[in-house]
Amino acid sequence: MADIANNISSTIGKRIHAERLMRDWSLAELAQRSEVSKAMLSTIERGKTSPTAALLVRIAAAFGMTLSALIARAELQGGGLLREGDQPIWRDPATGYVRRHLSPVSDMPLELIKVQLPAGARVSFPAASYAFIRQQVWLISGRLEFIEGDTVHTLEVGDCLALGAPSDCTFHALEPGAEYLVALVRG
Repeated sequence: MADIANNISSTIGKRIHAERLMRDWSLAELAQRSEVSKAMLSTIERGKTSPTAALLVRIAAAFGMTLSALIARAELQGGGLLREGDQPIWRDPATGYVRRHLSPVSDMPLELIKVQLPAGARVSFPAASYAFIRQQVWLISGRLEFIEGDTVHTLEVGDCLALGAPSDCTFHALEPGAEYLVALVRG
């Protein structure tokens, strides 16, 4: 598992480096835009650390893309079919959040993401990470508390929540944990 995590960290780091170079940004400029230190960005770009979801969201937002798009660009090749065994899986080392990218690379504005969040774990994203997307969350199993700005939603199995205007959000898995599908629409 460590080799897989190191390979994914390296692939994500290379993608961040490529995105930065395509924009002709220095490390300092990306640091300023993402509010992630130059030292951390350098470590991520070299694949020497497995970045958290919170860091990746800030970096992706600086590029004007979603976390899903950043990871998809790092992991996926084109094609209309993405077999289960080829779907990229990423684990947040800080929370145990496991994210599986279900959608094949395409020019469609829709992305499907399956997430597993251990009981008690919380993953927070700033409003800026929702600036370019609309999303719905469908709870497959477990229980999930979703905090959207000042509003708290408690989701039970089968519940589907359409997110409102961009605001700071937190996914919090209640006992026994949560597995959910996120449908993202860009644009």
